[in-house]
Amino acid sequence: MRCLSCLFALPIALMAQVALALPNKPTAGYTRVAIETSVGRIIVAVDQKRAPRTSANFLTYVDDGRFDGVTFYRAARRKSDPKYGLIQGGIDTDARRSLPPIPHESTMQTGIRHLDATLSMARPNRPNSAMGNFFITIGPTPNMDARADYIGYAAFGHVVAGMDVVKKILAVPTCCGSGPMRGQMIVKPIVILRAKRLDGTPRPSRGVKPWLIGLNRKTAK
Repeated sequence: MRCLSCLFALPIALMAQVALALPNKPTAGYTRVAIETSVGRIIVAVDQKRAPRTSANFLTYVDDGRFDGVTFYRAARRKSDPKYGLIQGGIDTDARRSLPPIPHESTMQTGIRHLDATLSMARPNRPNSAMGNFFITIGPTPNMDARADYIGYAAFGHVVAGMDVVKKILAVPTCCGSGPMRGQMIVKPIVILRAKRLDGTPRPSRGVKPWLIGLNRKTAK
């Protein structure tokens, strides 16, 4: 569930690329979400017009509270320049919090490229498998975009505030992991205290929420 392609060194010219400039205010076609972490607040704007399925999935996790209490568990720093890379968070392997996997919306479909401050879905190494894990890029990461017979990753939004917090998470100590994630697991994962939409009306899913069973009992103790 946490698998992503390795990061590749990029030409210096690509570093001049910047993400789509979005204001931190209500904007037609976008919904902002505040991700409150143990080291500060990140605000992302999901693009419901160009990536409707991916955005709807992310917002359901938010509205259900499925991201409350999970972590940012990965910081993948670029070997050529550790100030760039990505951070990854979400439900990790907690199946109790998961929703069914969603159809893949590639960058060729949406036109949302992996530039600086891009919000995108993590997934296993197969199509139509993304669920409740996501990543944020620091610096352009075009190797995550779809090309030829490579499906890439589903970018669906951008950070509109709190990139200082994103960079702080990227810089924390890491270790362990295997394969393309070797050495990238955060030693003391950064807790996502709460994720809450700032625009529009929450639309939580119905049914039992298994991760909450017994939680009040544990809190009371």
